[in-house]
Amino acid sequence: MIHARGGSGRGWRDGQVIIAPDKFKGSLTAAQVAAHLAAGLRRVRPELPVVSVPVADGGDGTVDAMVAAGFAGLQTAVTGPVGNRVVASLAMRGETAIIELAEASGLRRLPDRPTPVTARTATSAGTGELMRTAVSRGARRVVLGLGGSACTDGGAGMLTALGARLLDADGAPLPPGGVALQRLERIDLADLLRVPVTVASDVDNPLLGERGAAQVYAPQKGAGADDVVQLERGLARFAEIARRDLGVDLSDRPGAGAAGGVGFAAIAFLGARSEPGIELILRHLDFADRLQGARLVITGEGCLDRQTLHGKAPMGVAKAAAAAGIPVLAIAGQRLLTREMLRRFGFEDAYALTDIEPDPQRCIDNAGPLLEQLAVRIAETRLAELLSRNA
Repeated sequence: MIHARGGSGRGWRDGQVIIAPDKFKGSLTAAQVAAHLAAGLRRVRPELPVVSVPVADGGDGTVDAMVAAGFAGLQTAVTGPVGNRVVASLAMRGETAIIELAEASGLRRLPDRPTPVTARTATSAGTGELMRTAVSRGARRVVLGLGGSACTDGGAGMLTALGARLLDADGAPLPPGGVALQRLERIDLADLLRVPVTVASDVDNPLLGERGAAQVYAPQKGAGADDVVQLERGLARFAEIARRDLGVDLSDRPGAGAAGGVGFAAIAFLGARSEPGIELILRHLDFADRLQGARLVITGEGCLDRQTLHGKAPMGVAKAAAAAGIPVLAIAGQRLLTREMLRRFGFEDAYALTDIEPDPQRCIDNAGPLLEQLAVRIAETRLAELLSRNA
């Protein structure tokens, strides 16, 4: 957290500017974005109280954002998406654990690029192992951020790591991956570790069908056309056995297709409820309290586009700030929406690194210094007028 109090001696509740960005993917973490923006503002207004609150929407970077905001970070070795060992992080505060599926089971945890083989066999087991670790450290509630997964296993690996047994017709455990689910015959939940779970995800896809986990997302994970067919069959078999033996019929539930079907396993077997990722994360960051005394909020992400308007982190920050009557500026690497469009959705104005440097690759390579330049420009041209509104 950044405190730039000047000589006031006031705490963070009296900060005039809240900087609450998401990461700039492929370039800077959310905390780094916030630090560069704060540095740029302080060049012009060194006395300005600034509070940094890095945010995330449940996907990549969620754990980093929570640790930067004061949660305790823990690391542990778990099973990666193709059986490789990876060191994954989680965040904890009190009895609440924040777990990011991408940390253990994400595409970035593959040893190499995704292939048809990894698409067929990738597992979510490491995510279940993170959950076990959290419980062993005293967690009684888990927030599970879904996004960036390498697997299309319906959450079977996660359940297995939590003690479930997924068996074939001979009573043998199934091997990892979504394709193996085609041979599923019985699900044994006698030893399943149950912990209250809330899923942080903005994906509303069902498990199956043309909008389902396999058909929409598996090609992004290396699956070819035949792999998609087999993965779809595996997920359908998983849903069928769950319905037959356990009376669980939730494959059509919005969000069941999130993270290769991990959403289905969390909802159907762990009783998870799903919430929009950014709203859930902001609540755990006590963001409404942090807005008290603020006069301006600055948020942003790598690219402001139409997805931003549908539940991404900057939109959630803007809604929270608007509810408190505080103006919001958006900062991005690229801005693919007009300023007029963004104003209709509650943003006072929007700035992009490409306003300074037209070459997108140079913006990625030099994001930190460019963010500081952009913050200097804002401080010189807009800051006084925006702060005066809530004086």
